[in-house]
Amino acid sequence: MKVFRILPILLIFSTSLVVAPLLAHADATSDIQSKIDANNQQVDALKAEIAAFQKQLDALGEKKNTLQSTIDTLTISQKQLTSQIRVTQSKISSANLEIQRLSLSINNKESSIAENQDVIAKMLRDIAIGDETPLIATLISKQSFGDAWRTADQAMQLNTSLTKTIETLRSIRTELAANRDSVAAAKADLVSLQKDLSLQKRSIDASKTYQQQLLSQTKNQESNYQKLIAQKQAAEQSFESELTSLQAQLNLIVHPGLLPKVGSGVLTWPFSSAFMFDCANRKSTFGNLFCITQYFGTTPFATANPQIYNNHGHNAIDIAAPIGTPLHAALGGTVLATGNTDLAHDVKGHQCYSFGKWVMIVHGNGLNTMYAHLSEIDVSKGQSVAVGQVIGLSGMTGYATGPHLHFGVYATEGTQIQTLGQFKGVSGTACANASMPVASLDAYLNPLSYL
Repeated sequence: MKVFRILPILLIFSTSLVVAPLLAHADATSDIQSKIDANNQQVDALKAEIAAFQKQLDALGEKKNTLQSTIDTLTISQKQLTSQIRVTQSKISSANLEIQRLSLSINNKESSIAENQDVIAKMLRDIAIGDETPLIATLISKQSFGDAWRTADQAMQLNTSLTKTIETLRSIRTELAANRDSVAAAKADLVSLQKDLSLQKRSIDASKTYQQQLLSQTKNQESNYQKLIAQKQAAEQSFESELTSLQAQLNLIVHPGLLPKVGSGVLTWPFSSAFMFDCANRKSTFGNLFCITQYFGTTPFATANPQIYNNHGHNAIDIAAPIGTPLHAALGGTVLATGNTDLAHDVKGHQCYSFGKWVMIVHGNGLNTMYAHLSEIDVSKGQSVAVGQVIGLSGMTGYATGPHLHFGVYATEGTQIQTLGQFKGVSGTACANASMPVASLDAYLNPLSYL
């Protein structure tokens, strides 16, 4: 009878598929996991190294601003970046291993699906053969009630085993889909890590470039460095004086009702979440959770140095960030303009120390954001940017005696991009040919009102 012949074959196939995992796959997966664990241990050790470098940097930041302390800061920052690069490389290695592990699992699941499909096909063929004689006719033809019962029982077992094999197939397909999703996520992480690695390498290059420029400018002499600082301070005072007189000439009107509501949180911090998390852990260093070194308005520094800001206070917030730190757009928008005031000089060769390399983005909600003292600019005028997109790297170009981001928020209505020489009383000065954002006094807004 056909039913008797099917059952032993059915049990062999279904048992071998459901119970026996592929030993080679298990061994390969175990080996890959061991490598991932080793990478994770290396990452933990490197993170401890990075934290130790940060303590050294914080200690240097509390010392007097000298050429040696600046060079030491740059050197330690480069060592810290090197460790961060090694962390990223380890993470990339782990991501590749995870993709390899998941790919092995996918191959295993696909093999299982193919084998289960073959089993089901065979079962269906045998059932079709068995159906040539209807089950009821087979039962009636049996010599005894026991034979008939065994035949019916075997038919029921066949149906049950087929149902279980189909359920196994469905389970394998579900797991396969999950593995494919995991591979896609792992590949996305890998792309992100590759971008991080590229940025970190650029950060080291930016830091080394500035270090070489500084040593060349000062000829490695402390006295020359202090003269450079004094020159920057004098140039900044002159620039601020010119800027103040220009603000009155703009005659732009700002309508407060067109601005986002204060406290609305429409802007995000212009750094990565990892950077901001690190700032929160360094509250004792800065006295705040955001690495802010100078606030908006009449800050203690602005009050102590009224000649720099012409008694109008600081028009942005300054956030300490090592040279080469990636800067992110605080909100999606369009790049209104970019510039580099360091390229402007007067006839005597005096440099315009103000914003240095800068980017301004207009956001379409009444606000513009300004990013200044950059070491590199990654966007261009008219370019659309998304919130969180990298727009450049931090630095200390322009008037900056330490690496930081000058982050400003402006009312769009009260802001123009101008060459300062277009205004009265500025021609012939170092900043006359410098293009930069110029705003009426009421157009300068406190960034903390919108972050």
